[in-house]
Amino acid sequence: MHLRRFADALPYQAVGHEGMRCLRLQGMDAGPMDNFWMAASVIEPGGRILPGASPLEKAYVVLEGEVTISGAEGPMILSLWDSCRIAPHETRAVHNHAEDRAVLMLVMATPPST
Repeated sequence: MHLRRFADALPYQAVGHEGMRCLRLQGMDAGPMDNFWMAASVIEPGGRILPGASPLEKAYVVLEGEVTISGAEGPMILSLWDSCRIAPHETRAVHNHAEDRAVLMLVMATPPST
């Protein structure tokens, strides 16, 4: 078992992420995980993830607030406990249009080792 207290989560910078704080919870530099890693994204009002795609599969779960996630299907509003899967190479954008912060849980495939 590998425990990581939220107060000890490791901050990291992600390209195209504005008005938000990204915190690695498990995996990568936050501890041993073989197939995926987990993070929390604290998105302030007006904060966003610019449109982009990754070669790796990911999923978001809303833990607090509300966000708009835009993809090929158009914009979708996700609220508390809603989740979505983003396929490899699928373009997505995230925006917090609300007046309160939002918190997303990110679960993402571990990048292949080189």
